[in-house]
Amino acid sequence: MSPRPVIATGQQIGAGWSPALSVAKALAALAEARRTGGEAIYWLADEDHDRAEVATVAGWTGGRLVRHRFRFDARMGTATGWLPWTPAHQAEAVSLWGPLPEPQEPTLRSHVLALGRPIWERGLRPFSPTEPTVREPIQSELERWRALDLEALLAGQAESLVAQGAPLPLDPRIQAAWFSLDPRTGQRQRLDAGAPLPKGCWLSPGAALRPLMQSLMLPVAGAVLGPSERAYWRLCEPLWDRVGLAAPKILPRPSVFVLPSGFRLDAGQLDALRLGAWDRLAAWPGPLPSARFQGVDPDPSWPESLQTRFQREQVRSRERLTKLDRRLHRLAAARLLGGDPEHLRQTFFPFGVPQERVMPGAPWLRNGALLDAILTRMDSTDPVILLEEP
Repeated sequence: MSPRPVIATGQQIGAGWSPALSVAKALAALAEARRTGGEAIYWLADEDHDRAEVATVAGWTGGRLVRHRFRFDARMGTATGWLPWTPAHQAEAVSLWGPLPEPQEPTLRSHVLALGRPIWERGLRPFSPTEPTVREPIQSELERWRALDLEALLAGQAESLVAQGAPLPLDPRIQAAWFSLDPRTGQRQRLDAGAPLPKGCWLSPGAALRPLMQSLMLPVAGAVLGPSERAYWRLCEPLWDRVGLAAPKILPRPSVFVLPSGFRLDAGQLDALRLGAWDRLAAWPGPLPSARFQGVDPDPSWPESLQTRFQREQVRSRERLTKLDRRLHRLAAARLLGGDPEHLRQTFFPFGVPQERVMPGAPWLRNGALLDAILTRMDSTDPVILLEEP
């Protein structure tokens, strides 16, 4: 009996399931698998070694949103699955996000697995490509790939994409295509062309080759990807035939925004909210303070310096009155949205970035009703999902 087709997604494992878009991707894969009769797989990218990315998070201290960075006592270049997660890390995390499940092992990988339990219980299966029982059997095939000079194809595709004006989030002409990974320590090191693989180490594909390894290990029929992932997956386009694999169908990930209770908003209003353009949301229906200001020319008999000063003061007055205009537009928007639009803007775009790219997934994972509501909405084709937190 052939295995069910896989709908895959994943993310480099991060503390607190940061960022929250990881949860959105997981639920999107689960929704697609339910529609198609496939199996939803969450690829734990635990051999990546971008420590700054997995350690830099946002949380709450004294009711305020703050940035936080976890410190890990491990050599630079250690893959994220091997980073230690100690009781001190757990205490830091609880202080940022509230109660969290205890990991079974003292590693960042185990922390992520423990947090993801509500999604695993809904049918998504976690998959670690660094599990020896699934990784060791593919080493000979990875060695065959390395002999195919895939780097040349990647470089050519990169040049083609640049000529098209397409985004290039990673440049294979500079970044390594292959690394060595020591399964005992998690140490990952760049492997230049022609360099021998250190004894006892695994071949570890770089980010540009990861889609190929994913399809080597799993029967991937579709992959749920965000915009930047779709851009670097394009680097693989000429490689699938070369290695003898079929490219999966690309499934765009919807964006998710969770509304605070009592607010009303639709997707068409998001851009105006992000810009703080309150008048585009709901202009004040009556006269504005700036409309009451009638500027006049200075008297030509005045000294030139005084005329200049007079004109400057008028400009300042217009600016101050325009700020009052904005306050009235903000009041009108508050009536429309059900609350202060500035509060909503900071909730949806903390630090000026969409909340799913900043906030951790931990609070979402703790809210089963919210997960179910997002999963239900994933059955639509909407690229942006807005829903009120249950």
